[in-house]
Amino acid sequence: MKFAIAVFSPPHAPSSRRALRFAEAALAGGHEISRLFFYQDGVHSASANVVAPQDELDVAARWRAFISEQGLDAVVCIAAALRRGVLDDEESRRYQRPAANLPAPWALSGLGQLHEAAQLADRLVCFGGD
Repeated sequence: MKFAIAVFSPPHAPSSRRALRFAEAALAGGHEISRLFFYQDGVHSASANVVAPQDELDVAARWRAFISEQGLDAVVCIAAALRRGVLDDEESRRYQRPAANLPAPWALSGLGQLHEAAQLADRLVCFGGD
């Protein structure tokens, strides 16, 4: 089965951890993930500046490692990211901000990428956004 996964919650929220565990289990079970789409507060998972307390799982770092290791398509909604100060190099220059905080493997894109992922996948599974 081919999944598209949308994450609406920040990395410290339980639903973000559940999304990560679901994605790991899906691939371990032989399924495919066509796209991961981070929207609303989910865009914070892509920020290079998120620091988890030492006694907690660093979910943002785990997302980054998982996406890189698996070679997954990970898209961050550009409108939600800009609103929350998550910028790649191009956007930090465009808006004259002092630094970018969106490293690889993430890519900024529009909400159309979520629509496309939903059309191409067998299932769209959403986490967060309570």
